[in-house]
Amino acid sequence: MNFLNSIPSWAKNKYLLSGLFFVVWMLFFDPKDLLSDIERRVKLNELEKSEIHLKNLISESSDELYQLKNNAQSLEKYAREKYMMKKDNEDLFIIHPAKENK
Repeated sequence: MNFLNSIPSWAKNKYLLSGLFFVVWMLFFDPKDLLSDIERRVKLNELEKSEIHLKNLISESSDELYQLKNNAQSLEKYAREKYMMKKDNEDLFIIHPAKENK
């Protein structure tokens, strides 16, 4: 009995205790808690950046494909640069830039 008298009256308030319990439950234990929400927002931002990057790659590839289908000179240039193709009477010299040691 002496122990119950030493507790302040505001700590015995059932509305305050239930409200505090609700807030703690919603912030930490609920499946849609605060930490999970922050993690989902970070993941969403990463996925949106990835989507923008992939859309840019798709547009570049489609432009390149259009050029390859409609321009014979670009097709020859692409074959020479990407696949190291050459004509029968040509010599091909490949020069790689020197790597810098740090």
